[in-house]
Amino acid sequence: MKPLLYAIGPLLFDSLGVIVFAVLLALHLDLVTATIAGTAAACGVVLFEIARGRAVAALQWISLAMVLFSAAATMLTGDPRFVMVKPSIVYLIVGAAMLRRGWMNRYVPPADLPLVGDVMERFGFIWAGMMFATAAANLVIAYVFTPWWPAFIGIVPLASKALLFAVHFTIVQLVGRARTRRASKLEICAAQ
Repeated sequence: MKPLLYAIGPLLFDSLGVIVFAVLLALHLDLVTATIAGTAAACGVVLFEIARGRAVAALQWISLAMVLFSAAATMLTGDPRFVMVKPSIVYLIVGAAMLRRGWMNRYVPPADLPLVGDVMERFGFIWAGMMFATAAANLVIAYVFTPWWPAFIGIVPLASKALLFAVHFTIVQLVGRARTRRASKLEICAAQ
């Protein structure tokens, strides 16, 4: 249970602004309220990290910048097409940031990194791919299936992240345990 909490805590924290925005849209709150709440949550995450004297992760800065930019554009234009395309822009930028090697290292305890670091690196690229796919799906839904967009944006991005997180976490745990057992067997054989 401890590895799950270690992994899920930063993931939820890093995504808090997007989660707040998506949940409020899914609850059919108006766009302005959802945008303001998402912006406040993203700002709160960065300020909390700064107040604790911790480094703010690159994805947190990107998330904050995109939420602030998109919130300003939403408030100034009031154009619903911009609002519908905005998540695709955010997902593309976040996906591009996820292409950096080692960005997932903060989601595993430092002691486990030598054991599963290669798996975490591969999943970093899988996460980037999911972000790119979500960006494309959002554009299709926004322009071809416009009436479905509020339900899509309120459910699919969060659900796909939760599903990938579950798969990712499970595989990392299984690989970590298998490698630990294999290392123990090798130590026993070497001792004999």
